Amino acid sequence: MSLVNIISAVGNNNSVYPLLVRDCGVENPIKIALTYKQNIGESPKVARYAVRERSIDEYTTSAVWLGTIPVVEAVSDVFISKKGYNPKISARLFKEDTVKNPFQGIEFNIKKFGNSTSKEVQAAVADLIKVRDNKKVFESLVSKKFTAAVAIPMALIGFIIPKCIFALSRKIAEKEKQKQQPDYSDIFGKSDITTFGQKKDVSFTGFASTVANLTTPDKMAAIDGGYAIGRVLTARKGYEPFDIAFKMAGMLYLNYVAPKQIEKFFNFTSAKLFKSNVNLDPKLLNNKEFISDVENNSFDFLGRLNGREMLEYIDNNPQSPFTKYASMFKKVTMLTKDSRDPRIFVDIKDLENFGKDIFSFAKDGLNAENLNKFAKKALRVKSANIISNVALSSFLLSYVLPKTQFALREFFTGSKLEPGLINIDDNKKAPN
Repeated sequence: MSLVNIISAVGNNNSVYPLLVRDCGVENPIKIALTYKQNIGESPKVARYAVRERSIDEYTTSAVWLGTIPVVEAVSDVFISKKGYNPKISARLFKEDTVKNPFQGIEFNIKKFGNSTSKEVQAAVADLIKVRDNKKVFESLVSKKFTAAVAIPMALIGFIIPKCIFALSRKIAEKEKQKQQPDYSDIFGKSDITTFGQKKDVSFTGFASTVANLTTPDKMAAIDGGYAIGRVLTARKGYEPFDIAFKMAGMLYLNYVAPKQIEKFFNFTSAKLFKSNVNLDPKLLNNKEFISDVENNSFDFLGRLNGREMLEYIDNNPQSPFTKYASMFKKVTMLTKDSRDPRIFVDIKDLENFGKDIFSFAKDGLNAENLNKFAKKALRVKSANIISNVALSSFLLSYVLPKTQFALREFFTGSKLEPGLINIDDNKKAPN
């Protein structure tokens, strides 16, 4: 993979790659190091326990967080296929609102693509007809798929993993203690939830229908919200629930909201300072064929079209440069060289923004003294913005958030030690 492709991947805040880089590559080792430094001054024993807990927690959580959704969905797709339905069909196509989506939907797409002579398109339409005629069954399968993709990692990360970590610490403490030492079994979590599953089960009725149309990062955000609640509920007694609640709230904001806000700020500032349009993906800015298409004025019409009209243009011009780039960046899904896939819902707003960004870049580039230099400058600025965004958001997550958490902990408890482990040291006593 080229450097530009890597930068493009980590710069896409609608994908998992920025989360992967921040979580595994930057945050985890730094947070583990900060945890050790925070505790070692007051108690080497607590520091040892805290580092072990943090290391196990961070990396097992990352593995479940990043890996469970694609695995569960892949297994679910096999099950749905065996039931005779195509799992590629977008559930959003069922929402055929005559005001909001009069140009796509199950019935609309069946009629629009039904007369195609392409075998591939005919097969896709047949998939739509089967789903339409068995709507309740298909919706039930899709709901179960997304419920499993969210509920399984939520249960693992929010309840099971922390309970296992606490149990490990308790077992090690019991082995280490001498007869004259106090009983540590009370330290490690006689919380309201003693074991996962003894409380009333959480109902996901209606929840699956909400998350069924979300992207993978959206589902990861839902998982984070759910497991944040689980972590607070399974926290050990004392100040630890508040400590964890602050950390989880900060992580949710810095993982899912702040990077997009930072991206908008950097793009806006760069456009003003460097007079460069930097909304496009680096892979597109580095694409010589795209620059040639801009030079040939292939995108002048985009400024006059809205999202619906852009979709119609793609259907009427399936081999046009705009269609090619819209397909390349997953704004539409092409089934054949002459037809998009009628089973896949198109996010019209996303397509419209993509078209407007191309039009804006083409307009500014053609007005520049040299189009190639303009494109290279935009590529440099965009790449710098992405790297700065990852660096800044990683710094906020891995350093600023833990430091703030530690400062609040010391202010409220009078101790730097992990609140759930403070009593593991005979010379320390947890605050009331």
